[in-house]
Amino acid sequence: MAHIAISLCGEGRGHATRIATLTERLREAHELLIFTSADALEFLARRFAADDRVRVVEIPGIVFQYTGGRLDVARSIVAGFDYQARQLGPLVDRLLRELDAFGADLAVTDFEPALPRAAARLRVPLVSVDHQHFLLAYDLSSLPWGLQWQAWCMGHAVWMYVAGAVDTVVSAFFRPPLRRGWEHVVQVGPLLRGEVARAEPRDGGYVLSYLRRHTPFAALAALADCGLPVRVYGLGERDPVGPVSFHAIDERRFVDDLAGCRCLISAAGNQLVGEAIHLGKPMLLLPERAHAEQLMNSHFLAGMRCGDFTLLEQVTPAHVRRFLERLDGFRPALDALAGRIDGTADVVRVIEHRLQAARRPAEPDAAPVPG
Repeated sequence: MAHIAISLCGEGRGHATRIATLTERLREAHELLIFTSADALEFLARRFAADDRVRVVEIPGIVFQYTGGRLDVARSIVAGFDYQARQLGPLVDRLLRELDAFGADLAVTDFEPALPRAAARLRVPLVSVDHQHFLLAYDLSSLPWGLQWQAWCMGHAVWMYVAGAVDTVVSAFFRPPLRRGWEHVVQVGPLLRGEVARAEPRDGGYVLSYLRRHTPFAALAALADCGLPVRVYGLGERDPVGPVSFHAIDERRFVDDLAGCRCLISAAGNQLVGEAIHLGKPMLLLPERAHAEQLMNSHFLAGMRCGDFTLLEQVTPAHVRRFLERLDGFRPALDALAGRIDGTADVVRVIEHRLQAARRPAEPDAAPVPG
């Protein structure tokens, strides 16, 4: 049994779901210490509360900033710099003590900056498992020029977050070629929780929607006018608006609703898109205008012919109805991918390979595990 320290960004559903999936597999043979914040802290602490091989510990984390209901990139960058100046140093010192007491054999991070620094100072091998490294490693030449430029700018933040990884794994529902110099990166599909992997898809005749906070009312009005019942998650429980019902986050119920929906109309997060592809669900993605990563995900999905997208701030009833009329056109591409994109086993193989290498310090092992 090895001792594995894991850290993850607390913002967004994707990081928490990815690490929960990985934890479910690793806990069978190892002891885990997880550091996180915000929504991910609540989700993981509740999910593994009764597991004596998993301990979830709160740390401060970076939080996206919103102004007037929209992602404020400038304020988010300023908040990130403030975090690095005021909190990162003390947090690294704290993690040094915790890793030493835990006896960490390996560190795994999903886009969190403190654990990589602490692991490097203690010479604990680090494996990076995230989505964001696609900004550095993937050939993005198929994207519009403006998004390519934004990817270049955002890639600098990835460098600041994670450095010194002995293995770099990128989890994404899309898989373009790797850039020159990044051939060592292991490309895997989304990490699917057991309940998603085991779910049986069906058509229950309703639309499922997962929306982020600050969704404008006009977007909800567009959903209400689509002609089908709509089940909305992410905005909390509230009174229905016509055929639109609002549900509190409940992971088991959400997975069941995802398996049973006719299609998904949603924010453009990598994890949920991957789950929907696995279950063969056509998607209309609603990326925020200022959220470049969501826009990139949306372009890749459209290029795969598994769905379409329109900006969250601009969606109209006509957009939604046009998408619903085209559902059959997305099914051939979805049928080719459904049930075939789970990357969990690939990531576990990378981690086990690295643990074996750490147990043989006298043997050079600089080469990454093949994907």
